[in-house]
Amino acid sequence: MNIAIVGTGYVGLVTGTCFSEMGVHVTCVDVDEHKIEKLKQGIVPIYEPGLETLVHKNTKSGRLQFTTRLEDVINHVDIVFSAVGTPPDEDGSADLKYVLDVARTIGRHINRYVVVVTKSTVPVGTARKVKATIQEELDKRGVNVDFDIASNPEFLKEGNAVKDFMSPDRVVVGVESERARKLMARLYKPFMIVSDRLIFTDIASAEMIKYAANSMLATRISFMNDIANLCELVGADVNMVRKGIGSDTRIGKKFLYAGCGYGGSCFPKDVKALIKTAADMGYPMRVLQAVEEVNKDQKLVLYHKIVNYYGGEDQLRGKTVAIWGLSFKPETDDMREAPSLVLIDLLLKAGAAVRVYDPVAMDECRRRLGDTVTYATDMYDAAKGADALMLVTEWKELRMPNMETLQRQMRGRLVLDGRNILDAEELHQAGFEYHCIGR
Repeated sequence: MNIAIVGTGYVGLVTGTCFSEMGVHVTCVDVDEHKIEKLKQGIVPIYEPGLETLVHKNTKSGRLQFTTRLEDVINHVDIVFSAVGTPPDEDGSADLKYVLDVARTIGRHINRYVVVVTKSTVPVGTARKVKATIQEELDKRGVNVDFDIASNPEFLKEGNAVKDFMSPDRVVVGVESERARKLMARLYKPFMIVSDRLIFTDIASAEMIKYAANSMLATRISFMNDIANLCELVGADVNMVRKGIGSDTRIGKKFLYAGCGYGGSCFPKDVKALIKTAADMGYPMRVLQAVEEVNKDQKLVLYHKIVNYYGGEDQLRGKTVAIWGLSFKPETDDMREAPSLVLIDLLLKAGAAVRVYDPVAMDECRRRLGDTVTYATDMYDAAKGADALMLVTEWKELRMPNMETLQRQMRGRLVLDGRNILDAEELHQAGFEYHCIGR
């Protein structure tokens, strides 16, 4: 089977590479000539464990190719996946400019049947717009070419995306014809040998499933952060609360960890988009509005703690603060909507000096923040001369710091743990003042 993937960002590149690993012939398409040339050389533009190895392997085998011209391959493939970006507009709605650009290109060049699959996260109703756009271009050409549309939302976790794709807990495909259903079933058959987790729905439901899933996970996080803040006020321990409610099989253990807020490319954007979709229909998503507000406030929690500790914002001037962890989550260099960015901005505005360290996101931080912060060589270098230390991302290598080294490096003794992963007793015994979330 031959397919094309338009967009070589996080979703598109992982999708194309994993399909090629299963024997599908894949052409990844992107308008960014520089990125395509780098990919042809085996240089992967994103950090994702295991991805680079698979790109090299399948490029060498000839199953994975890269081009800037969709029109050159459109009539040689059975399926085209649209995996281009859908950045949020100022009002929170998803910008469909790139999605519809792909649809126009397809309509201008197809001469044979193809299934056009939206892989990007898009609002309900987008597939109809894609279909209308393709048909409009066909009408301009005065030709009659059969095609189908489908929706196949992705559920990849950054840092675990390759494993998620190769062993999915479910694959959702929205279709409106039996022909498209059979073709998509054939494409995903190699992934379903052990267990059939392929779920076919109508297209609108498939589009909604993606938003509903991410919004539910975001809701769990904000709920636990709300509970954590209350725990601090009443003297309870959120970790004990988490264990107590997570043992209820109706609730489950996942996504119940309190912290300094969620970030990334999915949760913030998808919550906003679903709120906007509902508003357009005259319906207020009251729960999700609260989820968003809680998360916005939660990103300020560590800053409020350090301000309270020193007795006011003006007391931060001249202080040095170390930041451990910059990416929005471990195992990725993605800093979109990361809590670290909010904290660093507030600290700099208050006159503090900031030293940062992250295992993989240092280059991304340089791209975003330039020389406004000091870039450390490792976690202990970041703590050098620091009056306070903030742990923002729960990277494994940050979980068991050497206390003697930390004592020597830091000038002060304040440790603020935004992910509740450090050992409070060990820090207290070493003379540190330890603050976390919800305890």
